Amino acid sequence: MIVPLVISLSGQAVFAASPATVNLGTAGNFVILAKTGISTTGSTLIVGDLGVSPAAASYITGFGLILPYASAFSTSALVNGKIYAPGYANPTPANLTTAVLDMQNAYTDAAGRAPDFTELGAGNIGGLTLAPGVYKWGTNVTIPTDVILSGGANDAWIFQIAQNLNISSATKVMLAGGAQAANIFWQVAGQVTLGTTSTFNGNILGQTAIVLNTGALLNGRALAQTAVTLDSNSVTIPTSSSSVAPAPVVPATPAISAIPATPSSGTSPSVTSTGSVQAISATPAVSATPASPSATQATSQTQLPAQASPVAVAIHAFNAALKLGSTGTDVTELQKRLAAEGIYSGPITGYFGSLTQAAVKKYQANYGIDQLGNVGPSTRAQLNKALVSGVSQAPTTTGRTVESLQNQLQVLQMQLLQLLNQQLQNLKKK
Repeated sequence: MIVPLVISLSGQAVFAASPATVNLGTAGNFVILAKTGISTTGSTLIVGDLGVSPAAASYITGFGLILPYASAFSTSALVNGKIYAPGYANPTPANLTTAVLDMQNAYTDAAGRAPDFTELGAGNIGGLTLAPGVYKWGTNVTIPTDVILSGGANDAWIFQIAQNLNISSATKVMLAGGAQAANIFWQVAGQVTLGTTSTFNGNILGQTAIVLNTGALLNGRALAQTAVTLDSNSVTIPTSSSSVAPAPVVPATPAISAIPATPSSGTSPSVTSTGSVQAISATPAVSATPASPSATQATSQTQLPAQASPVAVAIHAFNAALKLGSTGTDVTELQKRLAAEGIYSGPITGYFGSLTQAAVKKYQANYGIDQLGNVGPSTRAQLNKALVSGVSQAPTTTGRTVESLQNQLQVLQMQLLQLLNQQLQNLKKK
């Protein structure tokens, strides 16, 4: 078990054991669960199940629901999962009633935990690196700049917020040291607002509304006791399994000179931008580098100038027709191929959505194929040419693969960690 250490500028150390996770009950089966409605505009992509209760299915808007006759759930081209509402066939109504009760109980559980830290940063936690624990505020909480949650895969964070929670546009809640979005709980009495293109990790237990502005990414759950509003978002249900990648994890570089006290041997400091507190995990705060981005990770792909040498990719034979709404291994391999050629920057989900369709059209344009956006015989033939040489043969530009960038980042992180350890040893000698 990791015991986080927080050192104040006075050098006094406070230990706090990682709290137990909040039991979501059957509410944990949903990526989005709301009592009064769920709405979306734009090209939203949801991975996981949706539910609304006691409001009817008519309060789920913008998804273009498809409900087969006498079915217990509906589907949508925007959702890689099932959608439930009270008017559907049994056992859906009873299951939803239980899930909503479990959601409310989870909110009460999270709100009732004894806090380890109170009023941190006077409600402004931007730039901080936070160890596992229970954090409480009687005010609004704002995240104007990136914040890092650093801890192990079994550690938990509970944030108790009496008013509103706001994360600014293009700002990230990032994970380090193996921290899992599934073990993070934001209990918020007021409204939760995720700014435009922001990235957020964790389960949101909202007593009122949860609003995701345009392009915001959520790797977690939106469990609202009123409504959830979406706008061209990616929302993915989290998992504690290390085989599933969390949202982007890019730890900030700590200011070594700002270390006020020498922590215990074997720890690595994470220095806050405000200098008010330092959260230090008992394990080095090195981010877990995902093998591939999840549906919440609409991470931009770095483009490089055209090179004479091709980009190596895994060999995969495409034999089936693929189109909007297709799922499976073929779609996963297609997304990897398009990403390797620098024309797809969306998440690798195995779901053929609008982003994949747009990338297919670019691929077809590059090779003089009719730009239909579907993978038909001509497109499959071009994709399968890689079987001969084992490489992708893009005619113009190439893209550096996500995996390559992540490997380089991991090396830099390890070098930074070594530098920090050397600094700590020097401090001990003094």
